[in-house]
Amino acid sequence: MAVEAKSGLDLGAARREIDALDSEIVRLILRRTEVSRRVGRARREAGGPRVVHKRELEIFARYSQSLGKEGNELADILLRLGRGHLGRP
Repeated sequence: MAVEAKSGLDLGAARREIDALDSEIVRLILRRTEVSRRVGRARREAGGPRVVHKRELEIFARYSQSLGKEGNELADILLRLGRGHLGRP
């Protein structure tokens, strides 16, 4: 392929690596979601709030510091996966 010859990059190998990384990212997101739901359930069973805003702000800060604006969007998605959308049980 012309792009491969010019850049020296094996696009097939690079795409396979991306696919492997995506699989690992999904596996970790599912694990994070499971742990987050367990924490939330335990907190609610102990009489605590559904959402701990200070903790969520720490997560937003961590992701935005590393990834910028898109980090906020990713943090929001991860938080929703773990606790569900606000306003829903």
